[in-house]
Amino acid sequence: MSGLLILNRSEVRATLDMAQVVEAVEEAHAALSSGTAVQPPRSVAEVPGTSTMLVPMLAAVGPHGAAGVKLLADTPDNRARSLPTQQSLILLVDPVTGAPEALLDGAAVTQFRTAAASAVATRHLARPGGSPQTLGLVGAGNQARTHLAAIRHVREIDRVVVWSRSAETVEAFREHAREHAAGVEVVVGSSPEEVVRGADIVCTLTPSHTPLVEGRWFRPGQHINAVGAPPRPDHREIDTEGIARSRVVVDSYDTALAESGDMLLPVAEGAITTDHFRTELGAVINGSTPGRRHEDDITLYNSVGVGIQDMSTARLVVDIARSKNLGTELRMS
Repeated sequence: MSGLLILNRSEVRATLDMAQVVEAVEEAHAALSSGTAVQPPRSVAEVPGTSTMLVPMLAAVGPHGAAGVKLLADTPDNRARSLPTQQSLILLVDPVTGAPEALLDGAAVTQFRTAAASAVATRHLARPGGSPQTLGLVGAGNQARTHLAAIRHVREIDRVVVWSRSAETVEAFREHAREHAAGVEVVVGSSPEEVVRGADIVCTLTPSHTPLVEGRWFRPGQHINAVGAPPRPDHREIDTEGIARSRVVVDSYDTALAESGDMLLPVAEGAITTDHFRTELGAVINGSTPGRRHEDDITLYNSVGVGIQDMSTARLVVDIARSKNLGTELRMS
């Protein structure tokens, strides 16, 4: 039996292919809806005396899939330390024997599976349209780069409107797009409003505490992926009007109910009830629940991030890493 495979961040990145991750994440959500995958309700631990919140994300897709746990540390105070606000490790185990199989850095997995889930939601919720569409990005960091790749996998994109508070971040995104998305026009928006009003598909990708995006900017037929807010019930990117106007689909109802400010704050204000969030992405994929009902629906995917996304992506990473002889094997016995 092989030992525990240790994969660092660069080794993980060497295995990741967005097209493969999109398909794996879609299959994982479908499996969750059909009952061949599980992810128990998660609890979080706030570390006393710090801003750190520990979020264990346990999931299994089996018996021939993936099983394990991701431990996410969300530390807002790290911004002042010039450190990542979110850090994670993933432990993958053999779903049949339970033997520890691999330990890998979670940053790249999180980045890719998050964008892949938005692409899956876009595939099933956005208006199909035969002509090229405009993608709007509120935020221009690493998630903007992977979202550009992921959305282009499911829709033809010929124009991107992007906004960030940082001119340097926007310019770095433009350089990335020139190299990796040839033929796509990149337009710098002056505000989140300009991005939202000018796009067919919008991705919000900021760790915002208060809403950056207003629902009065939404237009009929638009699709929004609300991605950036961390798993904290007091953080949100979309205002109450935006949530109330949209047909909302979530990655997990139980997770959103516990951790999504985009969900909990409008409910607390009395604008909507929790029934507004009952539709899960897996049910839309499997066809048991409709996604977009009408051409003019405003659809919104509320992404919190769930363990089946991490485990399905980690399974891909480990299989490819072993085929390429990447990583370090440790004998635990």
